[in-house]
Amino acid sequence: MCLPPNLERKLLTDYFELFVNRRAYTLQAVAGKAKEGRCYYYRPKDDRYLCLGTIRGHLFGEVTVGLYAINPATQRCKWVAIDADYREAINDLLRLQWELRNDGVDSAFERSRRGGHLWVFAQGTLLAAECRRYVQNLAARVRAGVGTREQQPTAGSASIEGIEIFPKQDRVSAGEFGNAIRAPLGVHRRDGKRYWFYGADYSIEAQLDYLQGLGKLSQEKITKLLSEIPVVAREGRAVIERGRNSGGFIADGSLKREFSILSHLGGRVRKAGRNYFTQCPACARRGRDKHGDNLAISVTEPRKYRCWAGCTKEEIRAAVGLRTSHIGWGKS
Repeated sequence: MCLPPNLERKLLTDYFELFVNRRAYTLQAVAGKAKEGRCYYYRPKDDRYLCLGTIRGHLFGEVTVGLYAINPATQRCKWVAIDADYREAINDLLRLQWELRNDGVDSAFERSRRGGHLWVFAQGTLLAAECRRYVQNLAARVRAGVGTREQQPTAGSASIEGIEIFPKQDRVSAGEFGNAIRAPLGVHRRDGKRYWFYGADYSIEAQLDYLQGLGKLSQEKITKLLSEIPVVAREGRAVIERGRNSGGFIADGSLKREFSILSHLGGRVRKAGRNYFTQCPACARRGRDKHGDNLAISVTEPRKYRCWAGCTKEEIRAAVGLRTSHIGWGKS
């Protein structure tokens, strides 16, 4: 890609304004250094900030960047990305895009190596918690599960298949990062391919023009959409529809949130008997639980969970960016 300097700088600035909400970032390892066939992501060791030069390297195929959705200073995001990479992923993403269109929300569909991503851009920034609640309800409407990355099943286990919502957390604490997603329009280090958005010619200039021309989700619009989430009477209580594995809402006189630890975890989850098992985030902070099975979560009541290594619930909540005082969600 060879461009005049003034046009190149405009493209880089436009990209930065559209996608970068926080200057922390990750880099994707090159294929030759992949672990177990996967091109993992890592944070630069010198903790340097994301700059236009790195964005240029991403768009020119020299590096591949991962972006964080939430800015911990505001708990807000510029965009929401829905990631799906399982067998029926494309069908689910197209149904979600149809529902978004019915809600009057523009979205951009991007293919990925194993499935696709659906992007919604904000007018300014929006609270991550509100964006996640809206997409969780959207997934429930089309009966798409909300889960973690698909994993190869092993004996006595089953993976939770479903879309991933970025941001993956309602909030992150200062110094925490959340989960990064591959920045669009770069080159995947595993297969050397650039994955484009549908709806525009396959050039960086045309793609950015297309994305900038999409309608942006405003605060007024998402507030209205959240107010319209249907409440269904059930046994004298009201329950807001929710997708599998997402934190739901209950109402008994007033709306209160029913806590689900699953909605705050980003790692792989397997099911065995009456429990899900995954890596304990508090253990992970200490460099423990490398097998990823210390945390047990009740399948039927995901507000109930226990670390077999002895981490307290307060430690686990702190590790996923939650404060105990912040959670008025009943006993868990």
